Amino acid sequence: MTLARPTLEEIFAEPDEYGLLNVRAASSGRQSSEVGGVAILREVTRFHERYGRLPDPDASDHEEMRLGTIWTRVAADPDEALRAEDHLGLLAIEDAAPVASWRDDPQPEDITESLDDIFADESLEIGSDLVTLRHVTPAAARQNPDHRAEFVVCPDFAQFQQLFEAMQSALDSGERVASIIESRAIIEPLEGDFFIRNGLLAYIAEKTEMSARGGSRDHRLRIIFSNGTESDPLMSSFRKSLNDDSTARVVQRDGLGPLDPEWDADRLALSGTIYVARSLSTDPAIAAERNILHKIGVTSQDVRRRVADARNDPTFLLAPVEIVATFDLRNLARAKVENLLHRFFAPARPADLFIVDRFGKKVRPQEWFYVLPEHVSQAAALLKAEQLHRYRYDPQTQEIVPKKL
Repeated sequence: MTLARPTLEEIFAEPDEYGLLNVRAASSGRQSSEVGGVAILREVTRFHERYGRLPDPDASDHEEMRLGTIWTRVAADPDEALRAEDHLGLLAIEDAAPVASWRDDPQPEDITESLDDIFADESLEIGSDLVTLRHVTPAAARQNPDHRAEFVVCPDFAQFQQLFEAMQSALDSGERVASIIESRAIIEPLEGDFFIRNGLLAYIAEKTEMSARGGSRDHRLRIIFSNGTESDPLMSSFRKSLNDDSTARVVQRDGLGPLDPEWDADRLALSGTIYVARSLSTDPAIAAERNILHKIGVTSQDVRRRVADARNDPTFLLAPVEIVATFDLRNLARAKVENLLHRFFAPARPADLFIVDRFGKKVRPQEWFYVLPEHVSQAAALLKAEQLHRYRYDPQTQEIVPKKL
């Protein structure tokens, strides 16, 4: 038996037990828009209280762009309910000039025609702090250095003359070879090396402590020439002079290099001078310890020439120095003496001594010690007597005392 399906009329005629057909009439579009406009106004009011401006329809932030776009439409045709709810007067801001957007085409008057128009724009004005150079040596100071590597008469040329004569004979006989210096070759001169520069034999007699100059590491050299003159250029300057001289040559050493027992045959054990220097720095931390903080160095050249460029040398704390004591060396290797003295006074080396160069980098010189000139004098006397190894420096009592056996 098949049951017939009820029609719609029969269904609607049945009692509405659950009130399904009791539907409330929808509100008018005007009322809905009023409620939505007030809600947007309240949201825009909260945005304005937080940021102090209206939301931008062209903002990169999605939520601000959405709110700004809706607000633009709502504010274009406000009703009385919206005006009554506008306590901050946000609707009055609609007449303000629109904010320029990157999406807009530029106006003809905004298109510059020359670089002069660009530089004349006051909005591009740069503050003086952005163009003021700091930690840079003035140009006048760079053009007039305290010390120039000039050619002067070598006062102790007699001890080099025989070495030059022997080298010249070796070159003439072919025992030693002078090779061309290739263009832009990186040259690392060592003490005892020979070069030919401007037709003269040049002997590297001294290579001083390494220091930072112009942002790079460098040495100062003492170079003796076969015509009886000498100069003390920076190693970088000497390299450049060799590269600029098309006739420059380097005299090659024979043998197996540093492994050869006679590798140091060209090096003279030059006599020199131990010097003690006191810094004249105006740095308060250094000036407060000026009377007890001293630099110990050894040089084979005139001490005044060695310290002439102190204010540009981090080894000398980038400040002039005063020579307070000197002690002559006789028949002692300069490099070994300097190394021995630095090791002997190592307990008195300040651990926190540093300077900041003009590039902002910290430099920690290793040749400064909390010692007095008389301590260095006593150590030099013990060194000459070959007794230094029997003593040590006590930084607590500031005395040189015998070692305990």
